Amino acid sequence: MVFQQQLKIIINRDEIAKAVNRLAREINRDYQGKHPLLVSVLRGSFMFTADLIRQLDLPLELDFVRLSSYGTARESSGRVKVVQGTKTPVKDKDVLVVEDIVDTGITISFLLDYLRKKQPASLKVCTLTDKPSRRRVPVPIDYRGFTVPNKFIVGYGLDCDQRFRNLPDIYTLED
Repeated sequence: MVFQQQLKIIINRDEIAKAVNRLAREINRDYQGKHPLLVSVLRGSFMFTADLIRQLDLPLELDFVRLSSYGTARESSGRVKVVQGTKTPVKDKDVLVVEDIVDTGITISFLLDYLRKKQPASLKVCTLTDKPSRRRVPVPIDYRGFTVPNKFIVGYGLDCDQRFRNLPDIYTLED
């Protein structure tokens, strides 16, 4: 592949699988006896969500939201909009947001506010990757796969202008 020269692997597929397994065990433990609603943030978290829910041994519902703050840029615009909201009722449900990356915190903070207005019984966040060095808005993260460096990452659902989502590992995108 032509673009391989710009990519440097930072998390391989085996490490991802182990992290997903660990997160699933934690969620199974914490949601025992509950029927959570998982809200997956499209498009980036679709691969993570699919792998995660296959390891959850509890009754659950699944819904998706699409938010936009990047467009085609590598930097968030800081303005978030709902492209597709939840279809499943949230009121009085234990909601777990499944995210691919928490970066500045702006997008996830916006989503949490959006969901709180729908009055869930509880609201938690599960993210595969966390980039705290770029945080501009503090956000609670209840389940974290990896802390990543302050570099642009792609692969395993994460993209740059819709490219690289299909890669099975996570890479930094080098200029």
